[in-house]
Amino acid sequence: MAFVSKIRRQTDYNTFPSSVPIVIDNGASYFRIGWAGETEPRVVFRNIVQRPRHKATGETVTIVGDLDPAMMKYFDCTRSGPRSPFDSNVVYQFEIMEYILDFAFDRLGADGSGIDHPILITESACNPVQSRSKMAELLFETYGVPAVAFGVDAAFSYKYNQLHGICKKDGIVLCPGFTTTHAIPFVDGEPIYTGSCRTNIGGYHITDYLKQLLSLKYPFHSSRFTWEKAEDLKLEHCYIAPNYASEVRLFQEGTKEAEEKTRYWQLPWIPPPTEVPPSEEEVARKAAYREKQGQRLRDMAEAKRLTKINESENHLQSLRFLLKQLDQVEEDDIPSFLSDTGYASRQELESTFSKVIQSLRKARGEPKNEPDESEENTDSFNNEKYPLLNVPDDMLTPEQLKEKKKQLFLKTTTEGRQRARQKRNEEELQKERKHQLEEERRRENPEFYLEEMRVQYKEVLERVEQKKRLKTNGNSTNGNHKSGNVGRGERLSAAQRERMRLLTTAAFDRGKGEDTFGAKDEDWHLYKLMSKDHDDDDEQLDSDEAELARLSSRLQEIDPTFVQKLEEDSSQISGEVPRVRPLTEEDYKIVIGIERFRCPEILFHPNLVGIDQVGLDEMAGVSIRRLPHDEKELEERLTSSILMTGGCSLVPGMKERLECGIRMIRPCGSPIHVVQAMDPVLDAWRGASAFAADLNFLGNAFSKMDYYEKGEDWLRRYQIRYNTL
Repeated sequence: MAFVSKIRRQTDYNTFPSSVPIVIDNGASYFRIGWAGETEPRVVFRNIVQRPRHKATGETVTIVGDLDPAMMKYFDCTRSGPRSPFDSNVVYQFEIMEYILDFAFDRLGADGSGIDHPILITESACNPVQSRSKMAELLFETYGVPAVAFGVDAAFSYKYNQLHGICKKDGIVLCPGFTTTHAIPFVDGEPIYTGSCRTNIGGYHITDYLKQLLSLKYPFHSSRFTWEKAEDLKLEHCYIAPNYASEVRLFQEGTKEAEEKTRYWQLPWIPPPTEVPPSEEEVARKAAYREKQGQRLRDMAEAKRLTKINESENHLQSLRFLLKQLDQVEEDDIPSFLSDTGYASRQELESTFSKVIQSLRKARGEPKNEPDESEENTDSFNNEKYPLLNVPDDMLTPEQLKEKKKQLFLKTTTEGRQRARQKRNEEELQKERKHQLEEERRRENPEFYLEEMRVQYKEVLERVEQKKRLKTNGNSTNGNHKSGNVGRGERLSAAQRERMRLLTTAAFDRGKGEDTFGAKDEDWHLYKLMSKDHDDDDEQLDSDEAELARLSSRLQEIDPTFVQKLEEDSSQISGEVPRVRPLTEEDYKIVIGIERFRCPEILFHPNLVGIDQVGLDEMAGVSIRRLPHDEKELEERLTSSILMTGGCSLVPGMKERLECGIRMIRPCGSPIHVVQAMDPVLDAWRGASAFAADLNFLGNAFSKMDYYEKGEDWLRRYQIRYNTL
């Protein structure tokens, strides 16, 4: 299987005899593999797998460990996130575990023929027998391993430090790992698993908690707080406070010591460009350009209008010629004559003639109500279309009377539509004439015209804002034209208050004895008063807003420096605070203060993240109480040799805080001695390497035949002896 990785492949695999075991520290965070007897692992990588697609070929590739950021441009990782074989600290995804082992053996230098070396692999304390059985089956069946041994990583670390005189044969090992924390007591150099203790808290939760706190504190930079960045911030800046409450109080008071402990992370920030007001030359140039563009558009519109007038005149001449020819044609030949012209009837031809005249008048800017010969044609057309209107009723049959009413309704509706259309056309002509007059005034004196438009815009804007304030607050203000806390009555308009008064009066009168409302004619006048349309203010407000929009559009055309007043400005007038403000340099400065010690504090108080379990200092007391021996001397020997190992034990202040916490739960005068492992990260692998290098190692391992003969129940009782170290 081809792997994508920046880790080099070892070349000396074949130089080691088959009797040399391979040592694997299978941690939830990192995977380490090497040869027994060596002090450093050969291959180290994160215990995760990704299977993205190559963007060019579409081929799925396997990436074990961290992905090189320089290679991200070649792979599509959106559908394949990093996956771990662990659930908490137990391996349960053996398909992913197989990818990791394939990669580890490949980078160690093994070929595809199998692994002919014994293997010592670490596991968590009290690992479930099913996980241990699946791991043994994977190593035996897939890789052909001759023998396998399982050991606890924390126990190997303790024995390795005992070998170097850091701790004693009786003691307690506290191992805050990636996802869990273990406490294992040692008596006579052997771990007592009946006294072990575990909490589901570790370095993963510290990093995740830090990432959440920073994302909540700076939501507009949440995309920058990646897992890798939060991990780096944790390793560089987090520490354990000697007294959490006192440290929090220190930051709340904002003392100088708290300021010294605060760290700052400045994100890249580019100041927004400052807006420089345009110079007089620039304003004049823009005004000239606008004038030139406007003149060009006006010329184009004039040319288009003249073209339309010419086309309409030609069309009108042709229609007149057709009407004259139609008058000379005999009645029987009219259908054939009209079929050649494309018209169905004489009425359609006359209607088209009338429409062309109206269009021509509109193009010329003439009023449409001037009398012309088309009115006679229209009257004759109406007489032909509604023949029963001029006939007296006594000369019509009942069916004809119904038809006459129908024709009268149609004629009235048609005439009403024509009048409305004519009114709209007149309004459009009036607007066009007004626009032409304004344009002439602007050309005569541009500066005076511009100043006049600005004054009108300001007056209309103030009027609109005043009406909006009155509509919102009623007739009362708080002196500075800002909206205050007004009641329901003050928010109602005068018309609405009048309606409320009438309704209240009617309801009050109705509640007095017998209900006589409606007995008098003046009672029904109340409904007329309440149903009156009192929305004159709204109509006036709409007209003012339309005028404001017209003035604003006009000023934008002729004044390059004009800036329209937006809704946000009016909200500031009414006293509302704008919701959005531009980000400054301070917004791009990430302040890490209380988060430095608040996140690691979950090791001692897991309830900060919702985990109802004991802290790291209490775990030592729990382990001692679970021991089958109840000897004071043994307890004192255990507390006098407490070893901290695991990645989280590297957090500054861990030793002092742990010793202080254990001293608080132990009897007065009890010897308490907490030491840190020589290398909390690698001591587990080094201890396993030293254990596998012993000549009696195969006595602690089991072969494939032993596994098949004894089965899973035997693995439940399987346990290596650590005193060989």
